[in-house]
Amino acid sequence: MATTSETTKAAAATAKARAAKLKQHATGHGSGFMKFVREQGVVGLAIGLAIGTEAGVLIKQLVGSTITPIIDLIVGKGGLEGFKWTLNIGDRTGVFTVGTLIDVLIRFMAVAFVVYLVVHFLKLDRFDKKKDA
Repeated sequence: MATTSETTKAAAATAKARAAKLKQHATGHGSGFMKFVREQGVVGLAIGLAIGTEAGVLIKQLVGSTITPIIDLIVGKGGLEGFKWTLNIGDRTGVFTVGTLIDVLIRFMAVAFVVYLVVHFLKLDRFDKKKDA
């Protein structure tokens, strides 16, 4: 029959073995995750997302501060949002808010043009080209 001392030592050895196995298992997953992060460029993607978000805010402000007032000068305050086309058929009426659609399209084109100018003048497109080996 085992003594209390031997039982305690055996329990401690079993606990150490389980702890070592658990640590090895956890480390294996951790290193696999870090390998994934390195190989897939997750950090670069996160940085690009953060910079892209702020660039979007900057471009929206640039368009809102410079191009939108020009559009308002041409078509009037409030843009084309008030331009509607009403269709009456009998006692039914349909209202097409084409002014809002045109206004959104103009603003989209303005944003796309500003993005093009920024990419072109800062030569940011060269970073996206594959290097010839």
